Amino acid sequence: MNSVDPRIPLREKIHQTIFLNETRAGHRFDIFITTMIVLSMIVVMLESIQEIKDPVRNILNVLEWVFTVLFTIEYLLRLYSSRDRRKYAFSFFGIVDFLSITPTYIAIMFVGVQHLLIIRVLRLLRVFRIFEMGHFVNEGSIVANALRASRVKITVFLSFVLIASVFLGSVMYMTESDHNPQIQNIPQGIYWAIETVTTVGYGDTLPVTPLGKFLAAMVMVLGYGVIAVPTGIVTAEISYRVLAAHYRKKFRCHNCGNVEHLSDAIYCHNCGSSLNEDEIN
Repeated sequence: MNSVDPRIPLREKIHQTIFLNETRAGHRFDIFITTMIVLSMIVVMLESIQEIKDPVRNILNVLEWVFTVLFTIEYLLRLYSSRDRRKYAFSFFGIVDFLSITPTYIAIMFVGVQHLLIIRVLRLLRVFRIFEMGHFVNEGSIVANALRASRVKITVFLSFVLIASVFLGSVMYMTESDHNPQIQNIPQGIYWAIETVTTVGYGDTLPVTPLGKFLAAMVMVLGYGVIAVPTGIVTAEISYRVLAAHYRKKFRCHNCGNVEHLSDAIYCHNCGSSLNEDEIN
């Protein structure tokens, strides 16, 4: 990891330290800022606990102002050293950096706004730079693309679940309405059906008749399928995309013409013929 070149201008040194982590100073700065963000989040959470806040109110207030001043200086340095200040100011992280410091200043006039400091947690996304985990973003794109490709199937499935919930809720209403004060109309029955078929099970609405309990048991079993189906759809799509990423389309079998072979394949998985280098298109 290289150190900052002493011959470069001050603004460029600050830019390399704050925006990049290839240098030792930049890496240390990122770790320091991330540590401060975590500590500030702990302070915000402690302020929400009345039993803790009352005895140490002054200490928490001082710490909050220390973090705010620190993040304000960081934001101003980012603006100063940015090669395109307007682009940074209106970027995702630029807006988050700005919003993470303004609540403390606004709270001087408006009580309660300081709780918006929880937005600082979004700044922890910079941890990807610190530990050089940017390549995980590419892995995340596989999941995102799989969800996008499965959206029609998932939409159809969710539509079925909603229709089934309306039907089951109506049946439960007809079964329970004369005996159960918790289910006195169809919307309450639908609420029970959605609550049960999704396996949430708050327990605030319960059937009391034998037939209602039997229907509830059937819906509970159906709930496992509700979890399994969309999971299977997305998993299959992800598996297909991951496997496809390892395919080498230039491997064409001279016997059957199949091109979907793994990069280290020796024989065709379709007909078993040998895949020699001179048979690669």
